[in-house]
Amino acid sequence: MKNATSFNEARPDREARGASESLLVGEDDGGRLDAWLAGELEPDLSRSRIKALIEAGAVMVNGVAAKQAKHKIHPGDHVELTIPEPEDAEPVGEDIPLEILYEDDDLIVINKQAGLVVHPGAGNWTGTLVNALIFHCGDSLSGIGGVRRPGIVHRLDRDTTGVMVVAKNDLAHRHLADQFADHGLTGPLERAYKAIVWGKPQGLKGTIDASLGRARDRIRRAVRTDEGDDVRHAVTHYLVRERYQEKPDGSCAATLVECRLETGRTHQIRVHMAHIGHPLVGDADYGGAFRTKANRLPDAVRETVNAFSRQALHAFLLVFEHPTSGETLRFEAELPADMEELRRAFASL
Repeated sequence: MKNATSFNEARPDREARGASESLLVGEDDGGRLDAWLAGELEPDLSRSRIKALIEAGAVMVNGVAAKQAKHKIHPGDHVELTIPEPEDAEPVGEDIPLEILYEDDDLIVINKQAGLVVHPGAGNWTGTLVNALIFHCGDSLSGIGGVRRPGIVHRLDRDTTGVMVVAKNDLAHRHLADQFADHGLTGPLERAYKAIVWGKPQGLKGTIDASLGRARDRIRRAVRTDEGDDVRHAVTHYLVRERYQEKPDGSCAATLVECRLETGRTHQIRVHMAHIGHPLVGDADYGGAFRTKANRLPDAVRETVNAFSRQALHAFLLVFEHPTSGETLRFEAELPADMEELRRAFASL
């Protein structure tokens, strides 16, 4: 693969301590390097932070350090980002409980709990999944980019629960990152989520094909029809699993849906379901206007709904190819207790 001319030959400091990302530019992606990375990494990293990392030589494209944030990337490019930590906030291991589903020399699979941020960052330098994994894995981490740290290849939002895989060495990191960038088009990668949404989505199944980009507040995501640098193609497939309090007029109070991603954008399921008028129960960012719907429910159900303080989203299934054995691994996680309580409350209607 030919290197772009706006990259220099100097490699960045591979001993910078922090999280590492290895990403593959998808066939529908491209454009400015900083805009593409922002679309992949926000809200964990802002565009200004990404630009600073590029200028510091911490971003590699096809093995060459980037020189300019505006460099154009193309489908199939390999992008590696090393996130150095501030001198006063180096990640350290922390004894944070983890539910471990599987572990070997190459990787670890967990069932992430609600409230756990994946990466250290502004306002969250401690108490993250990275801190927990450094403590748990200890010497079994052979390192990512020469540094003893876990390799994050995909994310779940702070309050989204479910199955995640994390690499423990460079080989596993690259192999897994390529699988996630491919979105299962040529391999066994499969990701599925369960969500409880307000109302009754049309039909028993559907596909939401709507591009996503930053919202006006620059924090949330929104469906976008323009061709801005931060706009990315996004496709979500949903399947109705349960409907609650169906009425003669065809409406219902809420629905349990299974969602599968054809792409993997920040907040994709949350934004897409809100876009079709069925935001996730408990989602303050994308469904706040729907909280009044709880007032129409019986007292016991209303209390359960009002007490549920996060988006009702759980990554229940993850399938991928093991980076060294080539075996297809499949992991499932039941709904966490709070979301199962919410489901039962709606099912009682």
